[in-house]
Amino acid sequence: MLGAVEPAAMDLTGTVEYEPVSVKQVLAEMKDTAELLIDLSYSAVLLGSDDVAAEVLELEEKMDVLQLRARMSLLMACRSTADAEALAPVLGMVGAAEKISDAAGDIAKVVLEDIGLPDTMRAALPEAVETLVRATIGSESALAGETLGGLNLETETGVRALAVRRQGTWLLNPDRETRLEVGDVVLFRGPEDGIAEVYQDATGDAYEPPAPPEGGVRDLERAVDSIVLMKDMGELAVDLAYGAVLFDSTEVAEEVVELEAEVDALQSRFEAWTLRAAADIDDPVSLRGLVHLARSTEVISDAALEMSEGVLRGLSTHPVVAEAVQESDEVIVRATVYPNSDLAGTTIGDAEVKTATGMRIIAIRRGAGESQRTGREGGDWVVSPGPETQLQTGDVLIAKGTRTGGDRLTDLTKGV
Repeated sequence: MLGAVEPAAMDLTGTVEYEPVSVKQVLAEMKDTAELLIDLSYSAVLLGSDDVAAEVLELEEKMDVLQLRARMSLLMACRSTADAEALAPVLGMVGAAEKISDAAGDIAKVVLEDIGLPDTMRAALPEAVETLVRATIGSESALAGETLGGLNLETETGVRALAVRRQGTWLLNPDRETRLEVGDVVLFRGPEDGIAEVYQDATGDAYEPPAPPEGGVRDLERAVDSIVLMKDMGELAVDLAYGAVLFDSTEVAEEVVELEAEVDALQSRFEAWTLRAAADIDDPVSLRGLVHLARSTEVISDAALEMSEGVLRGLSTHPVVAEAVQESDEVIVRATVYPNSDLAGTTIGDAEVKTATGMRIIAIRRGAGESQRTGREGGDWVVSPGPETQLQTGDVLIAKGTRTGGDRLTDLTKGV
């Protein structure tokens, strides 16, 4: 059934049996879990952390249960050919989220099974991934008993809590009202100096960052650069795929197609650079982990394209999917910068967009004016823009955050 029935607690190791659950709620949880899995898997590589990689595999098990329950409920809801046509894209969403989960698990296994990654990989990833740390709230911690809103960590340190694991249960994207308790395992992300402060406050121990690796073979560095760009584009493709479903937008879905094609091209370049690098290093077998990482990264962009399939083929988004995306812990907003907006002509940092709205701008599609200036057809994508990124009239901002934050960002871009 598609009704709003609360799902029962999930046993990740036992038998999964059918029970009436809210498909909307399960899909929303799958979306949030898939996005967290992408974050954690790459962070595990960056940190060389078995602990973070182990968290990925636990979440992957949770995703396996979620997708089974979603499929059971969808099959029970299908009564006619009309139902089959309407629910086929929903099954596509479930399958795509499962592929993302499996790819993230494969990335984590590169770390856990010591398949091998060159130090060049960890030298390049910090440019694409903020520092992530796994911290257990100690009995003497200053954070114990406090809410995230009361601690105001993101404003004071730049660090945000991605997720909390409490007695085996995951709380994804915790909000201001979430209270931290002794024994909670919290995944924090942010700049390294802020992470050091928060980690010590949480655990009572000093944070020890991983030692910076030395540079390596030039061709290998190029191969790694290709993977980092594949990662950024793959993550953006997933976000845009959910946006295409939410807005029922063929235009956004077509951007996913373009991004997936670009990732495929980067995969080809990666293979060429890796083969050339193999001739210049003592142990070519040590590149196996890099090959695994590239393959899994490419799977993530393929999954994003699969999510967009229904929109691209003219099948209307089933209301249960749109509602699930809208009601997940984080929503995706697409907003255009109007000429009378205070954002036009300033930078993300100067406009203090995150402080003013609570939204993180994850990508910018340059408007027609910028395309004419650069002489390129259509707008160009700016992936993972930073505080110094200029905003211009006509820019389309893709941002993630809360629903109320999305409304504030839309008002800001319109100059309301």
